[in-house]
Order: sequence, then structure tokens, then C-alpha cells
Amino acid sequence: MAVTGPARWAVAAVALGAGLLVVACGSGGLYGGGSASSGSASAAAPPSASPTSALCEHAAALRASLDNLKHVNVGPGVADEIKTDVADVRSKLNALTAEAHGQAQAQTSALKAELAKLQTAASDLAANPSADSVAGVTTALRGVAGAGSSLLAAVSKDCPSASASPSM
Repeated sequence: MAVTGPARWAVAAVALGAGLLVVACGSGGLYGGGSASSGSASAAAPPSASPTSALCEHAAALRASLDNLKHVNVGPGVADEIKTDVADVRSKLNALTAEAHGQAQAQTSALKAELAKLQTAASDLAANPSADSVAGVTTALRGVAGAGSSLLAAVSKDCPSASASPSM
């Protein structure tokens, strides 16, 4: 039996919701394992302004921006929200990259590549709001989450409070 019309969107929404629930409730949440930090990165940083404290502040800002993407309910009509969130993550990533001075280059490059894929998927969703384009955005979000987790894990060596797990 083929599902058509509004029922098709309902089926797609239920399937997508189940997929997002699995991603969000998997081991350690969307951005990897570890315990959530109850404080901010700047509270854990030394009182004097050092390169490490600036790096940690940028890592915390990036984590917060990535967390915004986690809360997007993917579906028709949210492409602009996703594009805005991608631009915010790119901005935070650029600030972190500038402060990192070459540290974690592989991880920053991977996140940039995944953000480009998400941008393309969001554009596809805007142009053709279908179950396939919703699935494409969901897949791209998983890629961003994985790359973000890897980058935050690499930075957490210098910033333990910037663990790969987003604060809830």
C-alpha cells in the first residue's frame, strides 16, 4: 500500500522523530560521551587572560552553537533556520580556528566539510521539501555532530571544561 499526500508527511515526520530520538538519546547525547559540564568554560579558566582561556571560551561558544543545531526539528519550512545556525557555527569555528593556531586542523577541516554538506542539504530542503530532503538534512546533521564531537574532544585536552558533551 502506497502512502500519499498528508499521510506521507506524517509517516516521514514520525520516522524522522524516531531517528532524532535515537541520535539524541544514544551514548552521551548528540556530541559524544562524557559528563555534561555544569559550569561555563570561562568559570573554569584561570583569572588572567591567556591564550588557553581564549581558546576555551571559543570552544564553549562553538559547543553552544552546535547545541542549537541539535534542537532543530527538521522538516519543511526550517531550511532558513538551519542556514542561520550553520552560519553561526561557522563564525564560532572561525574564531576557534584563529585562536587554536593550527591545533586540531584535521578536526576543524572535517567540521567545515560537514557544515558545507549541511548547507547544501538545507538548500535542497528549501527548494524541494520532501521526505528525501528531510532525510538528507538529518544525515548531514549527524555528520556535523560527529565532526563537532571530534573537534571538541581534541580541544578538551587544553580545555577540560570544553568536553565533547554539550551542557543540558
